[in-house]
Amino acid sequence: MKLIHRPTEGPDEWKQFLAEPDKHWKPGYSAHCLACCWEGADGLPVAVRDVLRTSEKLRDFEPLLAIPEVKVDLPGGARSSQTDLWLLGRVSDGLVSVAVEGKVAESFGPALEEWQADASAGKAERLAFLLNVLHLQSPGRGLRYQLLHRTASAILLARRFHARHAVMAVHSFSDSAIGFDDYQAFATALGAAGVVGRVVEVPGHTSPTLSLGWVQDKKPYA
Repeated sequence: MKLIHRPTEGPDEWKQFLAEPDKHWKPGYSAHCLACCWEGADGLPVAVRDVLRTSEKLRDFEPLLAIPEVKVDLPGGARSSQTDLWLLGRVSDGLVSVAVEGKVAESFGPALEEWQADASAGKAERLAFLLNVLHLQSPGRGLRYQLLHRTASAILLARRFHARHAVMAVHSFSDSAIGFDDYQAFATALGAAGVVGRVVEVPGHTSPTLSLGWVQDKKPYA
């Protein structure tokens, strides 16, 4: 994570931070929708605020800063996990780390078994690390790799800033909630219940606590 960040003056400035800007920066796609939505909001987007308020712990969430495309280093390879938007906020008992994953029609990437098809020592090291961070003993089949490392990133950034709580929130702009089944399967694997429009706490995480949320929103127009 870079030490120095600068404020943006509009959604178009988010493009430069993407890993593959020419591929992913298109109107109607997740990166563009997320930028337009958050840049156009007065603080938190209304849909995000309403979902956070479904949690007792996060009901009084106050955002302090938001940084697009935050990279979190992980062992087992040179490529970092790049979180679409990271928020640092506070509630009554301390700081909160929120990793926001924007989605329209894009998937959550390959299933774990597909990602492991050309298994290397680096991938084995990374997977073992992620499972340890998530307190996940057996991932089972069909879980999407992206959900594992994005959620782990929320926890790792919480640890870095001594935050009491970590949240991985999917901000969906899909009319039909594309990808929700994968999110729900991931939540179930962690011992939680994936629900549209709610934050659910994952059991077994205390320092920081871990919650998951699905925000269902409309596509913004810049």
